[in-house]
Order: sequence, then C-alpha cells, then structure tokens
Amino acid sequence: MSAESLSQTAYRRIRDDIVEGRIAPNTILTERDLAERLGISRTPLRSALSVLEREQVIERMANGAHLVRRVSVEQLLDIIQLRLILERAAARRAAAFGMTPELAAARAAQLRYLGGAEMDFETFWQDDGAFHRAVALAAGLTLLPGLLSEQRAIVRRSTIIRTHTNFADQAREHIAVIDAIASRNAAAASAAMSVHFERMRARTLGWLDKD
Repeated sequence: MSAESLSQTAYRRIRDDIVEGRIAPNTILTERDLAERLGISRTPLRSALSVLEREQVIERMANGAHLVRRVSVEQLLDIIQLRLILERAAARRAAAFGMTPELAAARAAQLRYLGGAEMDFETFWQDDGAFHRAVALAAGLTLLPGLLSEQRAIVRRSTIIRTHTNFADQAREHIAVIDAIASRNAAAASAAMSVHFERMRARTLGWLDKD
C-alpha cells in the first residue's frame, strides 16, 4: 500500500473513532500510540494528523501530542444557523418538484418514531440524515448533501446528542416538511423547515443546560 493510501486509511480510522465517540473529546493522542494501534509508520500518520488538525478536529499541543477538540456551543449554534439558511431554501425549491421516492421513504421511516417509545440513537441518526439528504436531492441541489454531511460530522462529535432516545418531536417536524413539499406548497415547506431548525436550536440549548 502506498504512503498516500496509508495516510488516507489512518485519517479515516482516526476521524471515524472521534466522530463515533470511541475517542472522547479532550483525549490526548500520541504518534507512538497511534502508530502502534494502526500498524503504520509515523510518516503517513503525520500526514493524517495534519489533515485532522486543519479540519480542527484535533489540535497540536506544545509537547507535540494532539488533543481531540471538544465541539463548542458556539460551533453547534453556528451550524444550526447555517443549515437553517441552506435547508430552508432547499425545502422551498423542492416544493416546486413535489414528492420523490427518497422523500416517501424518509416519511415512512419517520412514522416509526411517533409512538413516543424509546428508539436507538444510531437508527435515528441514519434516518435523520436520509431525510435531510432527500430534501436536498428533491431540490436538485446535488452539492448540498456533501456540505450537510460535513456539518453533521461535527455535530456528531458532540456527546450530548448521543444521550437521547425519544425522537417523536423531530419526526413530526420532518413529516411536516415532507408533507408541505408533497403539496407543492413552497411557503409552507420553507416555514416548516424553519420551525424544525428553530426547535433544534431550542432543544440543543435545553440539552446543554441539563448536561
């Protein structure tokens, strides 16, 4: 395997471990430990760490080790605001085209959460991503899913979001957006997406207060 491939593999493995919470925020990473765990030399490892540092996932300490950065409240709120602007416009645009198979599948998945029973976070996270991707694609915005994926990866690193198991409110908000798009009501679709992100902001602040 080439040095570039080794570096890419190391990058993905370390990043996935951080995003999935297997490496917690404020963990100190040393090149020696990582090289041994990943079974690679330090040259491709350093390249991988440089990318993670540029992405602000980790930061270099004075002693040369790296610290896994905690996602700040400001970052979370900035992401919510950015996504509100992008996805509100996407919902409005999607309403011009109406229902798609991806939106129909997303709606069916969201119905499972309305009973109020506890649900697995991992399953909801995937269904949540499928909903937002479906709206973007319904709007014909092929670059938007990639942008959303990057922002969701940052949010995923926040420990507070993995502690919740009831997602009925989020599901109702998702369904309201889909139904407005299906009705080809651009104003309603935009408004429903705005409500979703405004409530997401309120939920996030509420979770932080309890954390």
